[in-house]
Amino acid sequence: MKKQKTKFLCQQCGYESAKWLGRCPSCSSWNSFTEEKYSSCDKKKLPQRQFTGFSSDVLKLNDISIIDFSKYKTNVKEFDNMIGGGVVAGSLILLGGAPGIGKSTLMLHIANALSQYDTVLYISGEESLSQVKSRAERLKVNKDNILLASETNLQNIIEAINKIEPKFLIIDSIQTTYHPELTSAPGTVAQVRETAAEFLRIAKSKNIIVFLLGHVTKEGDLAGPRVLEHIVDTVLYFENERQHIYRILRAYKNRFGPTSEIGIFEMTSSGLREVETPSLIFLSERALNSAGNIVTVAMEGTRPILLEVQALTSRTVFGMPRRMVSGYDSNRIIILIAVLEKRLGIPLGNQDIFVNIVGGVKVKETFIDLAAACAIMSANYGFVCPKDLIAFGEVGLSGEIRAVSLIGERIAEAEKLGFKKAIVPSGSLKSLSYKGNVKIYGADTLSKAIKILRN
Repeated sequence: MKKQKTKFLCQQCGYESAKWLGRCPSCSSWNSFTEEKYSSCDKKKLPQRQFTGFSSDVLKLNDISIIDFSKYKTNVKEFDNMIGGGVVAGSLILLGGAPGIGKSTLMLHIANALSQYDTVLYISGEESLSQVKSRAERLKVNKDNILLASETNLQNIIEAINKIEPKFLIIDSIQTTYHPELTSAPGTVAQVRETAAEFLRIAKSKNIIVFLLGHVTKEGDLAGPRVLEHIVDTVLYFENERQHIYRILRAYKNRFGPTSEIGIFEMTSSGLREVETPSLIFLSERALNSAGNIVTVAMEGTRPILLEVQALTSRTVFGMPRRMVSGYDSNRIIILIAVLEKRLGIPLGNQDIFVNIVGGVKVKETFIDLAAACAIMSANYGFVCPKDLIAFGEVGLSGEIRAVSLIGERIAEAEKLGFKKAIVPSGSLKSLSYKGNVKIYGADTLSKAIKILRN
């Protein structure tokens, strides 16, 4: 009989150890080691193969011909704009998100659109064919070019691909797919790494567009080793929770397009609906006569989005005041509070401060510093910000307001939604080519911006 051995693998980076470790010495993750059993001949079973199957010949750069990376539009405008105009032939795309957020629903919408070009093979490893059919009928997906299979065995999936020769392949999900020659359980580092590498070889060798649906951990990261994100061409991620009615899809990696764009969808009874004007959605329930609310403009790629920034201050009942932030970097808010205290003399040391970006959006740029500071001031002193005013700008440690990019596009978007005033950095006015009707106030310091706001 073959002797069974035990090893421990880090589920984050794949580091291998002979004994269990509390902290991974490679990626410093805590409690990430799991036990896996293997026999001494397991390593001999899998032949040594190239990761992609590409030629290793050394060629001159000028002698290499460029392949035409044609793109297939999915007719889902939010998805196409976010990914760079469409999906590229031979690409491997990873889609992650929390359970129930809409990954499978979005894939059925995309499968329905891509079926106009060629055959789509949908492999479901988590649901039966009847369950997938039931969802497809609810989403009104009924194309003959969409083929379904409920399978988790990698070898059977490869046989189906060779037999059907589809142009588009959807794997739902990569964590349920397993290689039969590996003794480890599905979803472990070894299984995810080997199956993903196999799908990469299929995508490149057969010029098939492969979509991999991935689970997330309790921390919100994609489950499995980091090599999974490295080998794919595109990483898409639903970054908000399923409790929100609006789903925000962001590209974190894209070899064939931008990574700064987002797609916004609304979950309805008939599936995911595109939100073409997200600013109207995020401002639809705005409290106009309440202190601590102000509107700012954030740029997501080339799209300006108006967002409501809310702040609330309350006298603390504990020895240390709380700072709670949703949708923005909490460290930036702590810096803003320190600037308000030091540069403007505002006593906030005994106040609990809560800041929220409405709608579940997570803003990454620092140009909403000014709006956050104005919201905190409004909440602390109880005055209401003008309902037709927007504010944006980056606040420095000296209390100065630094210039922002694309100021004209931000103000033009605000004018479309009826805003008439804007507080902007004075340094941005030099290059401003805006000729609209919004009255613009330039401010070079935070104190001056607050003075304009209160007048």
